[in-house]
Order: sequence, then structure tokens, then C-alpha cells
Amino acid sequence: MNEPGLTPNRTTDDDLGGFSKASFLRRQLPFLAVLILAIGGVAYSNISRQPLVGYWEFLALAVGVVCVVTEWTGLEEKQARVRLIWTQALHWVAVLIAMNVMLLSNVQQHIPTLATSLTLLILLALGTFLAGLSLLSPQICFLGFALALAVPAISWLKQSMLFLTLAVIFLIGLGLIFWLSRGEGRSAKDR
Repeated sequence: MNEPGLTPNRTTDDDLGGFSKASFLRRQLPFLAVLILAIGGVAYSNISRQPLVGYWEFLALAVGVVCVVTEWTGLEEKQARVRLIWTQALHWVAVLIAMNVMLLSNVQQHIPTLATSLTLLILLALGTFLAGLSLLSPQICFLGFALALAVPAISWLKQSMLFLTLAVIFLIGLGLIFWLSRGEGRSAKDR
């Protein structure tokens, strides 16, 4: 069927420069997983009303591993890879120290329990963004930016839930008043 010297017309990820949808999603999966885990951690903390200290420390270490793993393939020299490991290890140890400073009992006395998770998330976001800057990785920078945006979004959602609940109650009450007054108007006409 094929003439000699001609190959079938197949496109692969390499032919497209590695930009197929499946390839793109596979490369973004670690970043999406971290974002989902961070938002889930804040949601759980807000529901349980307890800070998840070990969870945030684990997540900071996980982001450090994601930083190393995603940048590893771009480095060919052993010395560059060792430097990557050491700089990321020191960077994330500093983030962990900052998180643990926030969790000291003297500091915790001044911060409400519900704010602790948001504080730890903003420290994680800052650490992630700065790691992305040092690695010149737009994906890691964007992850840090998205984590930072999650802090006001979660706060807004918490506040707006009360507002939305009050608005629904108000609309139901208003509907009942109109429905009852309409019913009274009909009964007065019937007399």
C-alpha cells in the first residue's frame, strides 16, 4: 500500500512539538494536583475549625518535589542537578521555618484559628512563586499566583455565603408577603 520511501501520515507529540492536549494535561497535572490539595486543605480547615499543621508542611515539601521533578529534565549536567536539589531544599526549608514560626503558641494567641490556614496558604503561595522566579518557570510562578488568589477567594466565598443565605431568606420572605397579601386581597373580593 505504501510506496517505498514514503511513511504513513501519522502525527505524534514530537511532530507537534509536544503540544498535544494529552501531553499538555500530563505536564500540568502536578501543578493542578498541588492547587487542588491546597484548596481542599483550606476548605477542610475551615470546616473542622482546626489548622492542619502537618498537612501544610507536607504540601510545602510536595511543591518542592514538584519544582525539582519538573525542572530535572531540562538539566543535563550533574552539577546543575545537584545545585537544583540544594537550592530547592534550602528554599523550602526556609518556607517550612516561616510556617512553623506562625504556628508557635505565642504567635497563635494573636491569630484566630480560622486565619491560620489562610496564613499558611499565603506562605506556601509566596514560597511557590519565588521558587518559580528562581527557576524561571512560568508554570510554578502561575501556581504560586493561583495559590495566592485562592486566599481572598476563599475569604470572599465564606463571607458571601452568609450574604447569599440572607438574600435567599429575604427573597423567600418577600415572596411569602406578596403571596399572603395577594391571598388576602382575593378573600376580601370574595366577601
